[in-house]
Amino acid sequence: MIAPDQFYTAMKAAGIQLFAGVPDSLLSSLCAYIDDHSQPGEHIITANEGNAIALAAGYHLSSGRYAAVYMQNSGLGNTINPLTSLTDPEVYRIPMLLIIGWRGEPGVKDEPQHIKQGRVTPGQLDLLEIPYLILDADSDGLKVLEQAIEIMKTTGAPVALMVRKDTFTKYKTRRQTSMQSSMKREEALRCLLALTGDDLIVSTTGKTSREVFELRVERHESQRDFLTVGAMGHTASIALGVALGNPSKRVICIDGDGSALMHLGALPIIGSQKPANLIHVLLNNAAHESVGGQPTIADQMDFAAISKACGYNAYAKASNEEELTQAWQQLSQQAGPVLLEVCITTGSRDDLGRPTSTPEENKLAFMKVAKS
Repeated sequence: MIAPDQFYTAMKAAGIQLFAGVPDSLLSSLCAYIDDHSQPGEHIITANEGNAIALAAGYHLSSGRYAAVYMQNSGLGNTINPLTSLTDPEVYRIPMLLIIGWRGEPGVKDEPQHIKQGRVTPGQLDLLEIPYLILDADSDGLKVLEQAIEIMKTTGAPVALMVRKDTFTKYKTRRQTSMQSSMKREEALRCLLALTGDDLIVSTTGKTSREVFELRVERHESQRDFLTVGAMGHTASIALGVALGNPSKRVICIDGDGSALMHLGALPIIGSQKPANLIHVLLNNAAHESVGGQPTIADQMDFAAISKACGYNAYAKASNEEELTQAWQQLSQQAGPVLLEVCITTGSRDDLGRPTSTPEENKLAFMKVAKS
């Protein structure tokens, strides 16, 4: 396996001076080490992967220096536009190192939402005409990095490293958020499910949907929620579509801070459409917890002001179960869209499982309830 400290030091020595991207579970140790050891302004966790590509491009334009952009391969789609119309050799020809976690690699067991993405990732890079090398635990990691940097400098364009599972040795971030709450996400969800009754629920990707699924089992209730196991950042837009599709039912969007930030532009669209039946719940632990706990900037944001500016009709905030219940009683009496920010701490059960139903089975169960 490759030690994150050695890999980071080698990148710096090779001229990589800026690190940006969206955290990935396969890259969690490397990302955590970068975050703990970079100087201010040298590491930026961006809202989405396309932002990181543009950021790296701007950095090179003003300094002539190089940046590394990291991501899960599921985020490669967010980079297509800037990679083809900005950094491409046929446009501005801007060099950068892409570090891509290869979820769903053929032959490696993974979750359903990663299978196709893992299968087509090499083909996507081929189609984009971006040269790539594979990095794994058996690699001479520093040699592979050296080869990638040489390609990047020779071509003056992006080059990629595809990183296999268990490539890096373990390293855990020392960063702490300033979120003031002792309530964990599962406690907040348990409280919410007790309050929502027969409402339609659309839950965000990662541990949130996994906990919603297990809480239904705990409550001896049949599966009725749309569990957004992939498509990070799009939960609010899915919920808007559900709300517009059936205005007779109340729709609860259970979002996460990392997801909301990824495509924050969904909020003003929701506000402009004024879905009276939509309650947007934002579970805010200021962390990308599902992929390693790396921080977001959500503990620095004023979601009350943001929701108002986006056209939401009301906002409330809660940090414990009593406040959550009171806020729910307040907001549920008002016409949507409304935003409920629930401040939570990081942490989940070690034995947290995954949905036992397939995504298509989940879809059909949700549609049956939605149309009833």
